Amino acid sequence: MDPLEGPRIRLRPLQLSDAEALVAAAGDGELWNLPFTVVPSSATVGDYLQTALRGRDAGTVLPFVTVLKSQDEVIGCTRFWKIDRQNRKLEIGSTWIAARWQQSFVNTEAKYLMLRHAFETLDCVRVQFTTDEINEKSRQAILRLGAKQEGIVRHERIMPDGRKRNSVRFSIIDDEWPDVRQRLEQKLGYCAPN
Repeated sequence: MDPLEGPRIRLRPLQLSDAEALVAAAGDGELWNLPFTVVPSSATVGDYLQTALRGRDAGTVLPFVTVLKSQDEVIGCTRFWKIDRQNRKLEIGSTWIAARWQQSFVNTEAKYLMLRHAFETLDCVRVQFTTDEINEKSRQAILRLGAKQEGIVRHERIMPDGRKRNSVRFSIIDDEWPDVRQRLEQKLGYCAPN
């Protein structure tokens, strides 16, 4: 798959050779210590990459590294997953961004590129997001994208520390995409190239 390109961000397919850059990006904020997501450390990056690439080989995951174009620097990771081509739906998730780039344009531009690809290239009718109910920053960021909260899925997964995680589910559907797209473009102050 070709990279998804915006003015400031490039989402390019994840590769095994990204291990060192991912650990360096995650080290900005020691994100592997967060209790509500899975971010690779030097000890876990091998498994992290293998899991993502196995999903890609199975056709259910499209993992990307987030690259800051001005510096050609890997600053995070994200993916399409739970890809269901028959029902034309998928989830955007497993997203993390180096601490210094959080609450900047990075997440909004990356999500815009992914949503545009999902709805306009993959012809999705539904894109969903799921986050830990204790991750208030993520919940607010998803709402700011224009997604609608659907509910809480109890004990949706078991976290690496053994905690049973309740997850909040959000979605954007195809009928909503034109308005969401327009708001995101206004927020970003540009129209991304086609």
